[in-house]
Amino acid sequence: MIRRRLPMLSLAGPGAPMAGAPALALGRAHEVAGPGRRAFAAMVAGALSGPVLWVRGPWREERLNPEGLRPFFNPARLVTVEAPSAIEALWAAEEALRSGAAPLVALEPAAPPALTPVRRLQLAAEAGGALDADPGREARDGAGRAPLCLILLPEGGAAAAVETRWWIDPAPGWAAGQAGAAEGPARWRLRLLRDKGGPPGAWRATAPGGLRPHAPPRYEASAA
Repeated sequence: MIRRRLPMLSLAGPGAPMAGAPALALGRAHEVAGPGRRAFAAMVAGALSGPVLWVRGPWREERLNPEGLRPFFNPARLVTVEAPSAIEALWAAEEALRSGAAPLVALEPAAPPALTPVRRLQLAAEAGGALDADPGREARDGAGRAPLCLILLPEGGAAAAVETRWWIDPAPGWAAGQAGAAEGPARWRLRLLRDKGGPPGAWRATAPGGLRPHAPPRYEASAA
C-alpha cells in the first residue's frame, strides 16, 4: 500500500523551542499526553499563525491562563470552547477542523476517543484546507494548509488511529526541583512513542523567552 505524503508543519525552525523534533503532519489528529501536554500544544500554536481553538468541558477543572500562554503565542489568538458534554466537545472540534477557520484545534476530551470519532476528526481536518501542491515541503506557520488537531490526554496510548502519539513531561532535574534547576528556563522532555511516518524518538524542549515559573512542578519523572 502506497501512503500519500502529507503537508508538514516544521517545529524545528531557528530559535524554535522544539529544535530537532520531527515535523507534524497537517490534516491529521495527533495524541499528546502527559503533564506537559498543554505546553506542547502552546509550542505548536507558536509555530502557527491564526486562531487557536481550545475545546474543553466541565470534566477539566483547571482553567487556561492566558498570561501563562503568552511566552508561546499571543493569547489574543486563543478561542476557548466550554462544551457541556463529551459528544458536543467532539462535534465542536470536528466542525472547527472542517471549517478550516483555525489552523490548530486542541481538544481535551472527557475520555480517550474511539476509532470512529478519531477518523471523523482526521477527515474533518483533511477537508479543512486544501492540501499543499508540494506536500513534501515543510510549512513554517501552516498558512493556507489543512489544520491539525491535538488530542490532549492526561494518560497516553489510548486514542485510536492517531497520526502520532507523544508523551510530554518536565525534564529531569528541572522537574524534580534540583538545586539551581528552578533558576533556568522551563524544560520538557518530548517522547514520540508512535509515528505512522517515521521512527520514534526523544527530544528536549526549552520554553521560549526563558520562561521561568515561580516553582518547578512537583513531578517524578519516569526512569526512561
